[in-house]
Amino acid sequence: MEFAPAPTISPASARASLAFSCAGHAYSHIFEPIFFIVALVLPGEFGMSYEEVLTLIIAGKLLYGLLAPLAGWLGDRWSTVGMMALYFLGLGGAAVAAGLATGPLSLAVALGLVGLFGSIYHPVGISWLLSNAIDKGKAIGINGVFGGVGPALAGLTAGFLIALWGWRAAFLIPGLVVVATGIVFVIFLACGLVVEAKIDRKPEPTPHRGDTVRAGLVLSVTMLCAGLIYQATQPVLPKLFEERLGETGILAAAGGVTVVYLLAGLTQILAGHLADKMSPRRIYVAAALLQVPMLIGLAYASGLGLLVVATLAVVFNMAAIPAENLLLSRYSPPGWRGTALGLKFVLGFGVSGLGVPMVSLIRGSTGSFELVFLILAGAALVIAAAAALLPTERKTV
Repeated sequence: MEFAPAPTISPASARASLAFSCAGHAYSHIFEPIFFIVALVLPGEFGMSYEEVLTLIIAGKLLYGLLAPLAGWLGDRWSTVGMMALYFLGLGGAAVAAGLATGPLSLAVALGLVGLFGSIYHPVGISWLLSNAIDKGKAIGINGVFGGVGPALAGLTAGFLIALWGWRAAFLIPGLVVVATGIVFVIFLACGLVVEAKIDRKPEPTPHRGDTVRAGLVLSVTMLCAGLIYQATQPVLPKLFEERLGETGILAAAGGVTVVYLLAGLTQILAGHLADKMSPRRIYVAAALLQVPMLIGLAYASGLGLLVVATLAVVFNMAAIPAENLLLSRYSPPGWRGTALGLKFVLGFGVSGLGVPMVSLIRGSTGSFELVFLILAGAALVIAAAAALLPTERKTV
């Protein structure tokens, strides 16, 4: 099936693309936190330790990042809307399969498929969003809210679904919702309510080759470190809240995760607006520096202070995302934005997905998370130092 590029993008089509892109972003982030909440009860179900249960998602996390360049390339060369349809239907189906898993192996395979189809969103969905947007930073910020709200609602929803109907429901019900969204998307596509977008509504000036190379090298370092912080923090927080919030039970952990990611996600609207009005490079550096004391604080905080510090740490980590995506878009060669975004997620969600086994190894060796957060604080310092070497931003047209 081929999709012809639309000669113009109407405001209605742009709004529809923003809505589906935001939904897709939320879905792309919900199944990891769902798994990390489910992981609190799976040891009793499968007869495994908590650390062993964490390893079940490693293949899915690696595929989530490693296959992103291929997804981005297919979006650039074939069709963004075709890839988005595949994303919704495939991701939802894989989540349903996870809910039907009969043991550790089948669950690991299903989670691998979640990673495979999940790898489509960031390079394709964000590229499609940027092509439809006039105020790109604002659009990324709004989109980013859903990336934060997704994990927030996922943690709370997973906790309640597990309490009501068991861990399988935590995968089955969200999976069916994603499949339903995919069906609606295909209908919109067939009716011409969403369209292909190969040419930006607001084009960026062509970057100089030297700036492209320089920015590519610098962003490779910063995106790897930022991804490591995000990927390592996400599995730790439920267990950390369970142990240090002064309450016991899965709902306390799920509630803490919800508060953190909901507040962090909402701040991305402001972060995206600032990225349009100010220097994205400066915002990127500042966000990294502000993470350092928060990550150190996470190593030792407890009670209400833990919730505050955790929220600020995730806020600053996620506030850098609009600036990072805007910088990457500006310095990507024409016609290769999806591929470039895909390469970002090799680093941010593929290679840095090794943060999960790092957490498991350190936790198993030390019995705590202190060393994890000290390592992550060091990674934030590396981001700030490297980002200061980015080229001076060019003016957009």
